[in-house]
Amino acid sequence: MNKYQAVGIGNAVVDVICRSDDAFLGRMGIEKGIMQLIDADRGEALYGAMENRVQMAGGSVANTIAGLGALGLRGGFIGRVRDDDLGRAYADDLARVGTDFVNAPVAQGELPTSRCMIFVSPDGERSMNTYLGISTELGAEDVPGEVVSGAGLLLLEGYLFDKPKGKAALAAAAEACRNAGGMAGISLSDPFCVDRHRSDFRSLIGGLDYVIGNEHEWSSLYETEDLDVALAQAAAKTGLVVCTRSGAGVIILRGDTRTDVPVARIAPVDTTGAGDQFAAGFLYGLATGKPLQVAGRMGCIAAAEVISHYGARPEVDIKALFAAEGLI
Repeated sequence: MNKYQAVGIGNAVVDVICRSDDAFLGRMGIEKGIMQLIDADRGEALYGAMENRVQMAGGSVANTIAGLGALGLRGGFIGRVRDDDLGRAYADDLARVGTDFVNAPVAQGELPTSRCMIFVSPDGERSMNTYLGISTELGAEDVPGEVVSGAGLLLLEGYLFDKPKGKAALAAAAEACRNAGGMAGISLSDPFCVDRHRSDFRSLIGGLDYVIGNEHEWSSLYETEDLDVALAQAAAKTGLVVCTRSGAGVIILRGDTRTDVPVARIAPVDTTGAGDQFAAGFLYGLATGKPLQVAGRMGCIAAAEVISHYGARPEVDIKALFAAEGLI
């Protein structure tokens, strides 16, 4: 038996979340609705200005793996934190939700533990300010070969493409997982990340079993506003293409076969983690052998739950929601 049914590799970022109105965003110079990279000093200033903040182990792929753990899969996460207060809290928080943090915090690390300050507006929009810190220094030495080669399913995070050693580590991990019989895939992360690394992403996905992205990421990857054209190009390269479209439904392509999964529109309280938990629900279906229509529906249910409250993790039993809809 594999030690882990699902393993993720990504930025280990402490999510710090608070509610805020547009006036606060204006006073602090925060651009609403986007993710901005910031330096350490700006990070300290924003952190200090947050009232009633809640913090938890985050990062896109970490959230997905934690979601899979909540669904009952044995999960492990590979990332890099410093041996500081936030780094130790990160490892402890993942353990509390049943996910192994594979890497020990780095003693005397070169940079502080990464953190993302998330300001949630009354309309549910999130404004994210991220200090990348030590997590982007992840390299091959942080990726235990026995962990990725023993994983039934491996999920990579596109953000790690921002440094050459991270890019190399992801490619090697995917190859090791697939050579051992596992399934390896990637989350495209965001359109700006795709813009920065378009040619590398295009090269990598030919060696993956699945790729998950939203409509903006796919359009950016293939530099076209015609989503069908972008997805067809992707489907010719990789085994499984998944495209989320906010309230417009999900498109899944396996070769020439297209599966459309409708979604029910709901008013979001906080969109933080929507894509991450969609991936958790979808990959749970994939890992347990469900048809693509069912796996897609599972992803939509998990995403709908997480946007109904503050925070990037489920607050109810998602498997019970699957069972209520007859999916398990």
